[in-house]
Amino acid sequence: MKGKKYKSALALVDSTKLYSPAEAIDLAIKTATAKFDETVELHVKLGVDGQQADQQVRGTVVLPAGTGKKLRVLVIAKGDKADEATKAGADYVGAEEIVAKISGQGWLDFDVCITTPDMMGVVGRVAKVLGPKGLMPNPKSGTVTTDVVKAINDVKAGKVEYRLDKNNIIHCPMGKVSFGAEKLLENYNALMDAIVRAKPAASKGTYLKSVVIADTMGPSIKINAN
Repeated sequence: MKGKKYKSALALVDSTKLYSPAEAIDLAIKTATAKFDETVELHVKLGVDGQQADQQVRGTVVLPAGTGKKLRVLVIAKGDKADEATKAGADYVGAEEIVAKISGQGWLDFDVCITTPDMMGVVGRVAKVLGPKGLMPNPKSGTVTTDVVKAINDVKAGKVEYRLDKNNIIHCPMGKVSFGAEKLLENYNALMDAIVRAKPAASKGTYLKSVVIADTMGPSIKINAN
């Protein structure tokens, strides 16, 4: 059962209408009724077949206004790269001993894992632990790199990853309600530009099937993105 606050919020949204991005964001702010600072989420259904390798859509973008969330960064590296990571503000830095901690103790007190290419063999030992949690480093998301400083700075600045789920939908946070309409619109535009640029050459027909935003606890608001 949905509560009175949700029903009141739902009454503000015309489910048959396609709103402009600015209108939708204003509505999302108005319909945020929770006592905490809700996240505004973007949901984009694409006209692609994600089961086909040449129609995968995945990438990263640094949101201009950030995510509103302080992310804990783990860097698995050795030597100079480990020193660079520490100086750049990584929350945790280590090598085999960190992997052993993840494997033996189930330690996962971090939000993003970055590693260098030479350490992928070591990190691979805990792929079955990190993978299902979405924490496994990947070159496509910029988390397997020799430039650990840039990777850390991007994450701290508000880098998010977008990727298709099994229903060909991208789900991505675009900021907090407290950001206000202007900053949320900046983040929305950055995300949508990145998703449009990532359109696979093999994609046929309508690419953007539907675009919806919603607060953590709020109703869905449809956007006219074409």
